[in-house]
This record gives sequence, structure tokens and C-alpha cells, in this order.
Amino acid sequence: METQDFSHLGTRCEIKNMNSMRFIQQAIEYEARRQIQIVESGGSVVQETRLYDPDKGETRSMRSKEEAHDYRYFPDPDLLPLEIEQAWVDDIAASLPELPDEKKARFIADYGVTEYDANVLTADVDLAQYFEESVAGGDGKRTANWVINEVLGRANKAEISPRQIVAPQVNAAILSLVARDEISTKIAKDVLEIHIETGRAPDEIVETEGMKQVTDTGAIEAAVDQIIADNPAQVEKAKANPKLAGWFVGQVMKATGGKANPKAVNDIIQQKLGLDQG
Repeated sequence: METQDFSHLGTRCEIKNMNSMRFIQQAIEYEARRQIQIVESGGSVVQETRLYDPDKGETRSMRSKEEAHDYRYFPDPDLLPLEIEQAWVDDIAASLPELPDEKKARFIADYGVTEYDANVLTADVDLAQYFEESVAGGDGKRTANWVINEVLGRANKAEISPRQIVAPQVNAAILSLVARDEISTKIAKDVLEIHIETGRAPDEIVETEGMKQVTDTGAIEAAVDQIIADNPAQVEKAKANPKLAGWFVGQVMKATGGKANPKAVNDIIQQKLGLDQG
């Protein structure tokens, strides 16, 4: 049997003490960096056995092996050459599902999510599908934040799947209410809690519980006027330091039970305090 020449592959190193896939990955990554550095600096990689240290995340030399027979390599005369048809390989490649790296890149490009959020969402195929069902044509970034912070957190704490906490269609319905300015994000969390406890539909919860966001500028303006009239000293402080206008936003939101549209509140306060000039 003809012996194949693998000399073009470079010098091999054997690595021991890898008892998990994570350690194998870390050892390979470290060893690749180590060997690249040696070659690029003009040195030569030594054929040897190295020990992986998981605490330090590095490999270190154990013993050298100069020749192939030290590894007990020998040809097996009963093994026939393995010939694989390219068409078979192409068929397999075409039938593969979307892989994590491809899905991650698509989430970033199509939904505008951050790289961190994309990593979390694509770490599990069911979670990735759950996220996409929750988007349902809505805001991808907002949905990612909602699924990760509001749903996944609850699911992990309860040690069940996100789908067992709330159906993705319910997420989409709640976030649609937020997008239409019918409820705030804060109220959306309350709607989620009520739905989890009762199973009631989000729009029905908002309607019957009186949770719909106040968008009537007249009503908001009246609340702003009252807060300003009751706090003249705070008004002067805010005019001297516009950053303190946030205090008025908080007071108006408190006065309206958190139902006022935050953007409308902020705009009216800025105008009333004369802070929106320039």
C-alpha cells in the first residue's frame, strides 16, 4: 500500500488533557496562535506532546517526539481509499439548515440587532425561531430586547422554555401596542405579567384595565402646568440646569399613573420651561 506524504501540512503537536469540547476549542485556538507566532518570527515548530492547562488557557510542553514511530503510527492494509463524489457533498451542503454564524449575520443585517443580542438569540435554534415569530413584522431591535430581558430572563429563572412563558404571537401583540403608542414599555411589562397570570389577550387587558397611554396633549399639558405651578423653586433650578427637567417628567408620569406618553411629556415640559430654544 502506498504511503501518503503529509509533510506539506507542517509539524504536528499532540495535545493532552482536554476533557470537553470547550477545552478542545480553547486548546486549538491557543496552539494555532502559538505556532503562527513561532513561524512568523522565523522559528520552527517542534514535534512534541503538549499539555493543556484549562486554568491558564494555554498549552505547555510535556515531552518531545522526534519520529513518526514514536507515535506508534502504522499503515492499515485493510483500509481502502475513500473516494467521495462532489455531487454527494453538494447535495449535503444544499440540504443543511441555516447555520448559527449565517443566522447571526442575518439577524444583524435584517433586524438591526446588536452583535451581542444576535449571539444570545442564535445560541439556540428554538430561541432564534421564537424571536423571529415574536418580531412578526415589528421592530427587530425592540423585540430582541424584549425577548432577552423580559421573556428569557423569566424562562431561565423558572427553568422552562420562553415558549412556555408566553407565546411569540403575544409578544408581537404587546410590542405592537407599544409601537402604536397605545402603551409605554413600562406598562407593557405589566401587561405581560397579567397575561402570564390570566392568559388574557394583551389588547383586552389594556382596554379593561384602563392601561391605555394618554396621548391627549391637552390632558398632559394640564398635568405639566400643575406640577410647574406647585414647584416654582424646581422650575428655577431646571432653567439654570436643563438636565434637571427630567424631574418634571418623572412627576408628570407619576401623576398620570405612568400612562402619559413620555415623549409628549418631555416635549411639553421643554416648551413650558423655555428649554427648547436652539
